[in-house]
Amino acid sequence: MSDSEPKAGDQGGGSGPSGSDGGAGLTPGGELPAEAQEIAAGYAFTGPALDLGALVWDGTSRPGAQIRIPLTMLNRHGLVAGATGTGKTKTLQLVAEQLSAQGVPVFLADVKGDLSGVSAPGQDGDRVRERAGQVGQEWTGTGFPCEFYALGGIGTGIPLRATVTSFGPVLLSKVLRLNQTQEQSLGLIFHYADQKGLELYDLKDLRAVVTFLTSPEGKSELKGIGGLSAATAGVILRSLTTFEAQGMGDFFGEPEYDTSELLRTASDGRGMVSVLELPAVQDKPQLFSTFLMWLLADLFQALPEVGDVEKPKLVFFFDEAHLLFKDASKSFLESITQTVRLIRSKGVGVFFVTQTPKDVPGDVLAQLGNRVQHALRAYTPDDQKALRATVKTFPNAAYDLEELLTSLGTGEAVVTVLSENGAPTPVAATRLRAPQSLMGPVAAEALDAAVRGSSLYGRYADAVDRESAYEKLSAAESAPAPAPAPAPAPASSRRAAPKEDESLVEQVVGSGVFKSLARSMGTQLGREISRSLFGTRRR
Repeated sequence: MSDSEPKAGDQGGGSGPSGSDGGAGLTPGGELPAEAQEIAAGYAFTGPALDLGALVWDGTSRPGAQIRIPLTMLNRHGLVAGATGTGKTKTLQLVAEQLSAQGVPVFLADVKGDLSGVSAPGQDGDRVRERAGQVGQEWTGTGFPCEFYALGGIGTGIPLRATVTSFGPVLLSKVLRLNQTQEQSLGLIFHYADQKGLELYDLKDLRAVVTFLTSPEGKSELKGIGGLSAATAGVILRSLTTFEAQGMGDFFGEPEYDTSELLRTASDGRGMVSVLELPAVQDKPQLFSTFLMWLLADLFQALPEVGDVEKPKLVFFFDEAHLLFKDASKSFLESITQTVRLIRSKGVGVFFVTQTPKDVPGDVLAQLGNRVQHALRAYTPDDQKALRATVKTFPNAAYDLEELLTSLGTGEAVVTVLSENGAPTPVAATRLRAPQSLMGPVAAEALDAAVRGSSLYGRYADAVDRESAYEKLSAAESAPAPAPAPAPAPASSRRAAPKEDESLVEQVVGSGVFKSLARSMGTQLGREISRSLFGTRRR
């Protein structure tokens, strides 16, 4: 959160689109004009809905005209956008609170470190009461059930890890910044390891496999992998070595996080708010944005089809979304598009959070039915171009959106959502409600106590290093040469070898190293892993 955003207990007024006087609009102030009535009617839903705030018309907040999102439409995805300091973080907090209260679990990526306050009651104050009065809100300080995670255990939180084999070649290529050819080659290496029963739990496992394939002993194996050259394998190995030397190894390994934990509810029926604390890895944006995509892809694989639901199983907020799409390969973008398109039918809603809609590719943006657009700046020609592009992404509006989007105050936004019948609602300038939880981070001691007191902490706290590709290849290299085969028995006394022995021999790689390795691998050999979107492991 930037210095210009409101701090704890400070979700204050700010000027409205046309210079709102802040105190105006405490009552409906008479009949709304016809255009404003039409807008208000578009948000008069009959079923459960989240309350965003009050309509702003002629610079005045109209608490009698509430702007809302139907709960049934939260799995139709959305976008929260706006310049730095315009209140995006508080919007996430506001929506997360109400989802939790409705029994819907929420995932939040806390990039700046100011969302841990969701777990604690907010602080009352003049500015909070003023905002509540402007929007017709009955404000009560309330904390919500939270779990706090830390990527790879770096920072304060339950360690969140993934195995390399589960992460898959496409996502790992994004992290390693490999080009398309190298990405395809890494896919062949994963395929090879899957076929040979070489488990890739952590980075040293993958490095061991690539090292073997580029060694004199492994050259014959390299030739058997179509399209993978020694030079490309060498580039991948150097990228892995550099990546690991930068301390990235902590993010991969076991115990791997079970993404079904994100779907839990608290004992009182409220949805659990899972907060991934990322301040300690802010300097690794490629990694954490790609890791968020792994969480989403893994959920996609695990969840059954449910179609339209009364309320989502989970709403996933994807912060700093522009980092996900930056320098993404074509296959990566296609996988994102497919995941977003299909995960809706599994009851999961995804909200991308970024500065402008142009940060999100058109094919993905077209699937985001709910929009909360905070203020944009237009200081430079590029800013002005982005502003015009943003305006074009909205339905026809009763406002001059180019003017409105540059004059919104902090905690105000332009909203359009999907109505209960799936049609877009009218564009509405909205003064947003104040979050009921603490608008700022909780104390470090409280955060640490919450982490260690979690029922999940003992399950994921300590890393585990099981036998996998690294250990198997190391053992094979140090194993003694196999004894000479005994002389063949006379034909009359020979019996056919058991079928299972023959199938094992057929699966063993021809090199001497792998002949030795096969003896220790036994039935694990040949257990090829089935992969799906992003090359992630299919459960």
